[in-house]
Amino acid sequence: MNERIWIMGASEGIGAALARAWAQRGARLILSARSGDRLTELARQIDGAEVEVCDVADADSLGRAAKRIGARGVLDRAVTLAALYDPGKVMGIDPVRAARIVTVNLTGSFNFARAACPLLRPGGQLALTGSVAGYIGLPQGQIYSATKAGVTNLAQSMRAELSPQVDVRLISPGFVDTRLTKRNDFDMPALMQPEDAAAAIIRGLDRNGFEVHFPRRLTLPLKLLAALPYALSLRLTKRLVT
Repeated sequence: MNERIWIMGASEGIGAALARAWAQRGARLILSARSGDRLTELARQIDGAEVEVCDVADADSLGRAAKRIGARGVLDRAVTLAALYDPGKVMGIDPVRAARIVTVNLTGSFNFARAACPLLRPGGQLALTGSVAGYIGLPQGQIYSATKAGVTNLAQSMRAELSPQVDVRLISPGFVDTRLTKRNDFDMPALMQPEDAAAAIIRGLDRNGFEVHFPRRLTLPLKLLAALPYALSLRLTKRLVT
């Protein structure tokens, strides 16, 4: 394989699992997140992995990291999985926390795309991570779902503007067993392990197409719900309010 890949949000969860899976295929990895200690430990497990500590919410931090990465060569792929999550009802969230979630999830995706695209080889791949939570506004989705809907829209715009020079992709995971989802106090249908999510992402990114979404037994019903007229879909989602 020998691809050079930059992974943002690699310190834990899906990002760390994705790094391990790509490393097994021979990829040369650049691992990024805010947590330097976790990245260093992961890099010890992955021979030859580089560590670039930076923050998607800080465009200057990303710019400095991108400059160092670019000085060492071009990228084949760049993917960001960095996100914040805070379950609950919209009117119950602290406004400062809500603003931080928007900054990391949505503005952070924009920042990463701006930093990573100039480093990609012609036809290289940029993958932004949305969520099935962004398909339609659901109870308990709070500001997180709104940011993921924004990431989906951003990826669609970038795909139209940058293809074929950049292969823009959207990753839309369902529920994955991570530190973030452990905060949920409801049953999570079709819950996946990070390693299975990483395998699904790699399979999807290796194929043609725009969106990588999984597991389909969850994503397809939600896509159908989102496609219904509002008079019907909002009546159905209202039933989920507790």
